[in-house]
Amino acid sequence: MDARTLTPRYSVTPQISVEDVPAIAAAGFTTVICNRPDAEVPPSHQADTIRTAVESAGLTFHVLPLTHQTMTPENVAQQRAYFENADGPVLAYCASGTRCSVIWALGQASDVSVDEIMSTTQKAGYDLSGLRPTLEALQG
Repeated sequence: MDARTLTPRYSVTPQISVEDVPAIAAAGFTTVICNRPDAEVPPSHQADTIRTAVESAGLTFHVLPLTHQTMTPENVAQQRAYFENADGPVLAYCASGTRCSVIWALGQASDVSVDEIMSTTQKAGYDLSGLRPTLEALQG
């Protein structure tokens, strides 16, 4: 697991495995969000397999598979609801952590300046500069 903190309550990471779950729990995460579609991974890394391990560790698990086409306002709102309603720190994962960062950024556009969003994701190792025009448009 390579958790990268965007906020005290929301971190992102590349694909996790069942073997990562004890470290995730030990790190204090209470919720895990899978943003990776099952079609991208073998059965050993699909959502149901990870869900079983995460829930067995006493953590909450949500699945919200994201692609370019499914980065909709509804899914942005759902992701934000997942981490805002969690009872502690949230770890979201996809292939690299980029999609988890993008959906977070889109969800913050109404509340946080574009420069702050860009700075936050850059510090975590994600260059979302191509998303700047979309974020600026969302800020109206």
